[in-house]
Amino acid sequence: MKSEERHELLAMLARESYFERQLTLSSGRTSNYYLDCKRTLYLPRGAYLAGELVLELVKAAGVEQLGGMAVGALPVTDAVMVAAYRNGVDVRGFFVRKETKQHGLQQMVEGAFRPGLKTAVIDDTNTTGGSSLQAVAAMREAGANVIAAITLVERGEGAADAFAREGLKYSWVFTAEEVRAERAAHPVAG
Repeated sequence: MKSEERHELLAMLARESYFERQLTLSSGRTSNYYLDCKRTLYLPRGAYLAGELVLELVKAAGVEQLGGMAVGALPVTDAVMVAAYRNGVDVRGFFVRKETKQHGLQQMVEGAFRPGLKTAVIDDTNTTGGSSLQAVAAMREAGANVIAAITLVERGEGAADAFAREGLKYSWVFTAEEVRAERAAHPVAG
């Protein structure tokens, strides 16, 4: 991975997206810290860096399309789509709704999705992998050949085992411990 870009994005995540306080995660677990990656992914430089770095994982996984559950997967998927265009990589993007749309084409999987293609489920952060696995089920039902899971930040709380049980190759840019260590090394005032 591009080490300068990786370090810059790590610093941004630690500064913009890391919070220490007791709260409940989407998995239902409680935690004393939270990573809101969207705060970094919706900054121009953050989106650029995330797109470039996650695209490296996408290429290594050999997938032809990627997507995940709305809302978490949207900013990282979009960043990868722009990076793919910039780098001449042929990959498609999409997202999975929590429930089937009740009007229009009435789809659960939206975007440039194509059945049969080698597919990765993507998310900004994974704890247990629960929402990503919901997306995988919808993707497979729609005809995707889901072979990989990719995330920007892996929390190290069960997602790797969950994806392995589903036969998915799992990769990430950062661990939560890396983000926490960067924040501890460079505390933010206020």
